[in-house]
Amino acid sequence: PLQHPGIRVEFVGSIEMMYESDLSHEFTSLLREVDEPGTITSTRTYSFAFPHVLKSYDTYSGTHVRLRYFIRVSVMRPQYTPNLVREFDVAVQHSFNEVAAALPPASPIRMEVGIEDALHIEFEYNKNRYELGDVVIGKIYFLLVRVKIKRMELEIRRRESAGAGSSVYNETDIIAKFEVMDGAPVRGESIPIRLFLSGYPMLTPTYTAINNRFTVKYYLNLVIIDHEDRRYYKQSEIMLWRAASSR
Repeated sequence: PLQHPGIRVEFVGSIEMMYESDLSHEFTSLLREVDEPGTITSTRTYSFAFPHVLKSYDTYSGTHVRLRYFIRVSVMRPQYTPNLVREFDVAVQHSFNEVAAALPPASPIRMEVGIEDALHIEFEYNKNRYELGDVVIGKIYFLLVRVKIKRMELEIRRRESAGAGSSVYNETDIIAKFEVMDGAPVRGESIPIRLFLSGYPMLTPTYTAINNRFTVKYYLNLVIIDHEDRRYYKQSEIMLWRAASSR
């Protein structure tokens, strides 16, 4: 038999800082008492519900921060005896159709990479805002090539900023790497780009100041590597969002 002073179930939404536990925060917490003090002598089933719970944010698991929703079941125990506690995670995803529709139309990105008298490249991407199932379409134009280029890559980088005040952790991860070209281009050449975002399940929407605890941004990073393994970069920020029909 198991004697207990009560059994409770909680629905919790929390933001957990991996390396700064003092900054962790429960932004949602609802409690249901499902049993009064008593004794359990056999298997028992309890029903509970949390209708109309506000779940404002997506579930997110990053390098320095994690946002999670979970059910916490606690069998209370007499004084000086640890409670019996188990947690069960719940995944939450939001679609942002209405938010995206309210934004200005997406615009193309046009930029240049140059080394004086040695290299001049123009490149463009079809837009600056992508749904997670979209395709990044672009072109690279070689206007001047006096550097022996070995290859060119396009990366998707995620920059996570977590924390507050002086305790802010910044981390940049390469989520995707796509080889645009292998070999030396010539002046006047044009290289097309097609990058299918649906092939990278680690991508999330862009998040800005979630509960004033963390921000997640994405960038397209063009990398040029020459025959001496020197690297030249050009980075462009993009916004990612999730449609109702997306993952």
